[in-house]
Amino acid sequence: MQATAYTYDPDSRSGQVLLDDGTPAPFDAAAFDAGGLRLLRPGQRVRLETEGEGASLRITLVTLQTF
Repeated sequence: MQATAYTYDPDSRSGQVLLDDGTPAPFDAAAFDAGGLRLLRPGQRVRLETEGEGASLRITLVTLQTF
């Protein structure tokens, strides 16, 4: 799944992404750390791995989208 970085707090290593349908989805430090990133800037395209769907959607990995 792809999304756009919306917010990122470097102290907590958590934030939100906007899914392609415009829905905001939060991610925690564990999901950020799983992707091996050091920094995330708003507007960057990211690739996500998730569990569940709908209201129970949980992001398990955030990494940069590569082509």
